[in-house]
Amino acid sequence: MRNNKVNLTLTGYNELAAELADLKDNKLPAAIERVATARAFGDLSENAEYHSARDDHAALVGKIEELTDILARSQIIQTTTSKSQVGVGSKVTVAINGTTHEFTIVGEWEADPAEKKISHESPLGKALIGKAVGDKVEVSAPAGKVIYSIKEIA
Repeated sequence: MRNNKVNLTLTGYNELAAELADLKDNKLPAAIERVATARAFGDLSENAEYHSARDDHAALVGKIEELTDILARSQIIQTTTSKSQVGVGSKVTVAINGTTHEFTIVGEWEADPAEKKISHESPLGKALIGKAVGDKVEVSAPAGKVIYSIKEIA
């Protein structure tokens, strides 16, 4: 287990804790039952269902261990309610090349690009923290430097 802290918002912490509880209370017993049922099918050396069930069980146990470790090392970061300055928890509307995008700034384990949740530790997240409406931030990207203009903070 590592010693470094994991920054999470309270919402993110609660979501991970709920996921861990679901894995332990629902999915793990179902996986154990699946292994036991598959074991009853006979010769384990040629029992594909048994090997599949065992692999799935091992992956589930690994996920439980990972979430347990993350929650044990977590530190709740304060979210901001400021609409004048970007902070963790802010919803930020930015303009780039004539289009607008809205991002929510979150802790690193909560980041989900598909949901437009970016980590405060990401290059864009770091650039936005502490900035105000009207500010422009420059972020290095594989295609070169990208300039974002902050339009709104919620």
